[in-house]
Amino acid sequence: MAEFVKFSMPEELRARQAMLLEKIKKSGKVKIGANEATKAAERGSAKLIVVAEDVSPPEIVMHLPLICREKNIPFSYVSTKKGLGQYVGIAVGTSAIAILDEGDQKKELADFAKKLQEIAKQ
Repeated sequence: MAEFVKFSMPEELRARQAMLLEKIKKSGKVKIGANEATKAAERGSAKLIVVAEDVSPPEIVMHLPLICREKNIPFSYVSTKKGLGQYVGIAVGTSAIAILDEGDQKKELADFAKKLQEIAKQ
């Protein structure tokens, strides 16, 4: 586990997150990349930040969990940059994404965020 990863995601939650991201990319609005995710988090406009665990050097994304906690934005992790890119419909990997609008997945995202907060507090 990378040093910036604040908690371990259970496998069942990872699968749920993958399905949720696939649905949100169709009906919602997603910003792709560490810089875009940072801007969205700092502005408080992000509904969820997702960070890849295999980012090198880790300094690229290690500030994101801190900003998210400060702004009370839920955040989670995926195993690989390539996987994160595929979830949001791009052919290359990305280190982080920010969900700005959940589209028609409002209830699902709220429920997922609640579960994330329970895990992060442990």
